[in-house]
Amino acid sequence: MISLDELETIPFLAAVARDDLARLTQVAGDLRLAAGEYAVHEGAERALFVVLSGRIEVTKLIDGIERTIGVRAPGQIFGEVPITFGTPFQGSYRATEPSRVMEIPARQFHALAAASPPVLTHVAALASERIGGLRGIATAPTKPRAVMVGQRWDDTARGLRTFLTRNQISYDWITPDASDLAQRWPGPGLADTDLPALACDDGSILLRACIRDVAGKLGLQTQPRGIAYDTVIIGGGPAGLAAAVYGASEGLRTLVIEREAPGGQAETSSRIENYLGFPTGVSGEELARRALQQASRLGAEIMVTRQAVGIDPRAKVVQLDGGEPVQARSIIVATGVSWRRLATEGFDRLLGKGVYYGASRSEAGATQGQDIHLIGAGNSAGQAAMFFANHARTVSLVVRGGSLEASMSRYLIEQIRHKPNIQVELHSEVRAVHGDKLLTAIDLANRATGDIRRVDSGGVFVFIGADAETAWLPDAIMRDGRGYVLTGEAAAKSGQWPLDRDPYLLETSVPGIFACGDVRSSQVKRVAAAVGEGSMAIAFVHQFLAHAAS
Repeated sequence: MISLDELETIPFLAAVARDDLARLTQVAGDLRLAAGEYAVHEGAERALFVVLSGRIEVTKLIDGIERTIGVRAPGQIFGEVPITFGTPFQGSYRATEPSRVMEIPARQFHALAAASPPVLTHVAALASERIGGLRGIATAPTKPRAVMVGQRWDDTARGLRTFLTRNQISYDWITPDASDLAQRWPGPGLADTDLPALACDDGSILLRACIRDVAGKLGLQTQPRGIAYDTVIIGGGPAGLAAAVYGASEGLRTLVIEREAPGGQAETSSRIENYLGFPTGVSGEELARRALQQASRLGAEIMVTRQAVGIDPRAKVVQLDGGEPVQARSIIVATGVSWRRLATEGFDRLLGKGVYYGASRSEAGATQGQDIHLIGAGNSAGQAAMFFANHARTVSLVVRGGSLEASMSRYLIEQIRHKPNIQVELHSEVRAVHGDKLLTAIDLANRATGDIRRVDSGGVFVFIGADAETAWLPDAIMRDGRGYVLTGEAAAKSGQWPLDRDPYLLETSVPGIFACGDVRSSQVKRVAAAVGEGSMAIAFVHQFLAHAAS
């Protein structure tokens, strides 16, 4: 507890009556921080803090990197901007050495300011000064971490753009025929065989760049740092990231293996309107960004561009695509699903050249001013249509059925109806796609009348459902007829459960190996359900580890 004598030494409280200070000692928080601990994180609700001893550094995520933008010494305050302007914290505050900090909740601060107006005057003046510094940070031009040269419709270049976007790495993308290529590209001249090429912020140049090389060059983790882990999570979608957050926060040595970038299919959603706690909706990208920051801050390792290709169920060893083994005490399979493929004429030939399965926000530039077509009638297709409508000239939803109501949420249907450049083609399907090197047109068939018409198209994006990719799992992990992993009661009934106890709700037919999210055999395929299952999986991991140790 903070003493009255300590409060009387704080400069901005000098004018406060002793009785008011005495009341403050009864409500103020006394935070004792070790080096590296945070007093408050960016985005937290308002409060005022006073440094009593030690040293606090101010950090802010800028371009996906945590940067130090200031320090606070004993006697100085922080939180003046949120407490004055009613905003969340614009930065995080972390102890660089053992420190002691007083926390004054917003309600108590305003009561104190009402009793002693000079306190409010001092804090408000400091807030005005600080807001100028924050404005300078916000308006300063940021240098991209990478400059990429690649063809507009090249599949490798598209994959790189998607990867950089999903990993929150800023970049400039230039096509090789751009008139200002010489001014914007900092490297040597390029031949077509050098593409895609990437210039990194450390001055290095990558020719014929591949995702894993780019990840390593830009500082993303591509190798496990440890030898053994309490839990290894395969898949970095909502379920996997939720498991990482809970696992790391509860003291488990946690590793996430993600073959692309964290976020999964949810990351590509332009707006999730019905996720609890976000009254105005949240993009999948923002949800993934926050989850990734949270998991990393709590100590989980997030390894990208690596794929699990096998599991030894007895030894609990995960085999990576490079041949390295990762030892685990427990394993959580959260690999999600992949978009279902179509056997439409021309799709395979033009894949990556105007025909795509799924979509990400990085595709927006390629659809600017184009007439594009989205195949599907679910929420993923609807969310993509709303996003692309802000960039493409027209967006056509190609729907086999007679309405959207059976498969799409009501809020999305209403939004689509009010977008003038979105058309819904009911009773329709794409019979063929055309183009030499790039997609130029599609054959659109009316299933009710049999009529087929050829229309220009600058892009076809397919959202027709998804399948579990679980063929790589060992036979000991039982799956249903569609490849989804059996857990809990279904795993017990599979005939392969080896123990006397029943499997936990999310435990597979192999003790200590769990499944959660879309890869699990379940009728519910929602982001919120995946997040809930990820957190539940960690609870079952604890039970399994405790039982194994007894």
